[in-house]
Amino acid sequence: MRIGELAAVVGVTTRAVRHYHHLGLLPEPERLGNGYRDYTLRHAVVLARVRRLTELGLGLAEVRDVLADDAGKDLAEVLTELDEDLARQEEAIRDRRARLRALLESEGGPAAEGPVSPELAGLFHEMGNVTDSPMAAKDRELLALIETSAPPEERERLMGLLGGVVGAPGGVERAVTVYRLLDALAEVEPDDPRVEEAARALAACVPAELVPEGVGLDEGDGFLRAFYADFAPAQAEAIRRTLRIVAGGGS
Repeated sequence: MRIGELAAVVGVTTRAVRHYHHLGLLPEPERLGNGYRDYTLRHAVVLARVRRLTELGLGLAEVRDVLADDAGKDLAEVLTELDEDLARQEEAIRDRRARLRALLESEGGPAAEGPVSPELAGLFHEMGNVTDSPMAAKDRELLALIETSAPPEERERLMGLLGGVVGAPGGVERAVTVYRLLDALAEVEPDDPRVEEAARALAACVPAELVPEGVGLDEGDGFLRAFYADFAPAQAEAIRRTLRIVAGGGS
């Protein structure tokens, strides 16, 4: 058989046959006097087995282990490992689908900043009446960033603290007031008296546990530079003062 005939019999491409030759999965027959390789039935049998193994999900290195005489692994062992790996993938997919269902079924639907956790989506929903505030929109984006980057334990702690702030009596109203004060700083200078007012109001809403000592004060940090640069100068100054107040450094 020529290479095209072999490929057609087994149902693969000639490119795949050449690739398997290159990897040592399929022996290369000697060339005939006319320069063509002459494939035998044995080549078709091996190639068909390679196809079956790859369709089961084995990687080509694992297929090589199965085919090699001295691989140290028999087919049952390799397939058992593959089955265990597929079971882990199934569990991961179930978890992902459960998260997707929670997002789709959450009250108000998925958040615009989503996908986010059901806990954060619930927090956004509670704050739904300030969706017209530019500062509230920035806050939601920042919370989504924190949720993505924080370790699971820290994420759970932060969501608990923020839920306590918003869920406390008058919590939403206080947040609305703070957002309005910060929005009003968009076009003013950093020494405007309203900066201190906004900082004090924001500090009153932020639990001390949310701001470890010294955080936000080292502006040599690249992330902090980018963080403050995302706000108008007066807004950035209000946030700086807030962090100093909450962290105990005074105003």
